[in-house]
Amino acid sequence: MATMIQPSSNANTPSIQTSTAALSDSKGRRIAWNIQNLDTNVLYVNMGGTASATVFHFVLKGGTGAKDGTGGTVGQENGVIFTGPITVFSAGTPSYTVLEQIN
Repeated sequence: MATMIQPSSNANTPSIQTSTAALSDSKGRRIAWNIQNLDTNVLYVNMGGTASATVFHFVLKGGTGAKDGTGGTVGQENGVIFTGPITVFSAGTPSYTVLEQIN
C-alpha cells in the first residue's frame, strides 16, 4: 500500500495538557494527530465520546516517571484519519501532550 503524504504547516502549539477534552471536532480538517501520556497513571483515550475507565478505544501506559518520555502514545498520520472529538480519562489529573495537524 502506498503512503499518501499531505503537506501541512498548521500544527497546534505544544504544551502539557490536563483537560479531559484532548481534541475538539476538526470539521474534517485534521490530517494527523498524536497523544502521548506524560503521567505515571494509565491514560484512557476515547474517539467521539466521553472517555472513562470503562469506555475507551485505547489505553496508554504510564511512564516510569512523570514527563520522562516513556508513556504510551497513539495517533493517526496516514490512511483514514478520525476528525471528531477525542477525550481522555485518568485516575488522577490527566497529563499528556497532543499534536494535531490540520489542513
